[in-house]
Amino acid sequence: MAMTANRLVSVLATAVAALALSAPGMAADPGAPSQGKAGSGKIRHVLLLSIDGMHAVDFYNCAHGIAGVNGGAAYCPNMAALSGTGINYVATSSSMPSDSFPGLAALVTGGSPKTTGLYYDVAYDRSLEPPAETTGTGLAGGTCTPYAAPTGTTTDYDQGIDIDDTQLNGGAPGAAPTDGGIASIDPKKLVRDPAAGCAPVFPWNFVRTNTIFSVVHAAGGYTAWIDKHPSYSFVAGPGGTGLDDYYSPEVNSAVIPLPGVTTAQGASCDPVRDTSNLSSWTDSFANIQCYDALKVNALLNEIAGKTHMGAPARVPAVFGMNFQAVYFGESLNEPSVGAGGYQNAAALPSAELLQEIEGVDASIGQIVGALKAAGIYENTLLIITAKHGASPIDPTRYVADGTNTPATLLGTAIPYSESPLNPTGIGATEDDISVLWLNPGASVTAAVDLLEQNAAAIGLGEIYYGPTLALNYNVGGLGPGLDPRTPDIIVTPNVGVTYSSSTTMIADHGGFAHDDTNVMLLVANPGFKAQTVAATTRTAQVAPTILSALGLDPDSLDAVTAEGIEVLPEVEAQLAQ
Repeated sequence: MAMTANRLVSVLATAVAALALSAPGMAADPGAPSQGKAGSGKIRHVLLLSIDGMHAVDFYNCAHGIAGVNGGAAYCPNMAALSGTGINYVATSSSMPSDSFPGLAALVTGGSPKTTGLYYDVAYDRSLEPPAETTGTGLAGGTCTPYAAPTGTTTDYDQGIDIDDTQLNGGAPGAAPTDGGIASIDPKKLVRDPAAGCAPVFPWNFVRTNTIFSVVHAAGGYTAWIDKHPSYSFVAGPGGTGLDDYYSPEVNSAVIPLPGVTTAQGASCDPVRDTSNLSSWTDSFANIQCYDALKVNALLNEIAGKTHMGAPARVPAVFGMNFQAVYFGESLNEPSVGAGGYQNAAALPSAELLQEIEGVDASIGQIVGALKAAGIYENTLLIITAKHGASPIDPTRYVADGTNTPATLLGTAIPYSESPLNPTGIGATEDDISVLWLNPGASVTAAVDLLEQNAAAIGLGEIYYGPTLALNYNVGGLGPGLDPRTPDIIVTPNVGVTYSSSTTMIADHGGFAHDDTNVMLLVANPGFKAQTVAATTRTAQVAPTILSALGLDPDSLDAVTAEGIEVLPEVEAQLAQ
């Protein structure tokens, strides 16, 4: 049975209290887990930061400087300083698809969608049924008969499952205006599992594997994570008990003043900085900085040994947050301000993107300062990476076409809940990728033939199905040995093509292209020697590396064992010195 949000809150509170009072084998540092067979004992805390959208080349440019901005001088001094005692992985690949949901899953489980079951925040599952009520993003409510054969449904783990996604706190009953989290999840908007009596499937039970948080928590460590939607609480792992503190102010909510919040560069967020775009924090270059600053304040509380809202707690053994500003600096065209993105294929940032990178870097300066003030900088492993990149970097390659998409072309061959032909629906799983599930009985080969016959119209780059899909994912279907979540077809378009008609976006993500997947990865500690690694690396290697650094067994992660994911050897070697 899926755990209710209220019960999860109770479990977390009980766990925190019990661990604070007595935990057998607790390490000397009250926030850290008991040491296992691995690890050097140098690292007591791991801080994981995802700068969503941050390419490896973005870090290269901002740390070295590039002609055309800032007089050619470096413009991320704090991250550049960290690289002086860090390992910089320049050939790192994110998850595929490169969406935030599987992107975060890779970082915290070590797994791909094949193992975690997370393909996209909005995807499809042949074994589940629709929610009881229509979600905020348009997934229609429907029926569910306990223990009957399932009919399948689109799965919504975006902002649509909030009680009220127009509010920063997600509509959580009794919550402070800025305090978003799992209490804002509406169980009536969750897809349901007929095999479990039509119980709603909470995010932490939708993921199929354990996580770094659940492993560290089970070892006696205190854990925390900060993200953009309540649905990202899946990082707690099955059962939902892996997190002690979770914070997720809704990024797609209406913009409100944030009293007491200033950006790292000193801009006040009360009153609202940009009043021309109030429907969502994601619509404004200025307002998204305030949204990130709110989360940075919560992280600074946790570094100081408090909860995200400031109550006494322990410094987490593993914790972190994601930044949104860089991604929207790359992808947003704000009519009243200008276009973000890049000026050329060398990733020369626009003025708008430049200010977002500089703002995030200033926040990282605050975070490093807080670690030093708390006296834990020396024994903290700081990991800066990204869930995903954004494509295209080259502004001349961008094509937005919401009419000629693979899902639109296939029409009634795909489920109605996934169809762009559904005028009130949530829409297909398409960004700069098209992930397609077909109706039962529909011919995959006929669908592929139709797509290939219209290759020019849909900007077809590569198409994956059958054996080319099975190489990296489970065989899809409903029945013994089949995976109800695996798509039938994945279409990756030509570089720059996005399946969107939006006039406010100039880039997207989700695809397999280099610009989508080649993300920044910097692993730093003051005891490290500077090192650059050009060997191919995966963000999935972050998860086992975190456990190894904390002295826990990387193979205790389900996905690591299943997929043979290795610890980053350079980190292991430097910690052993």
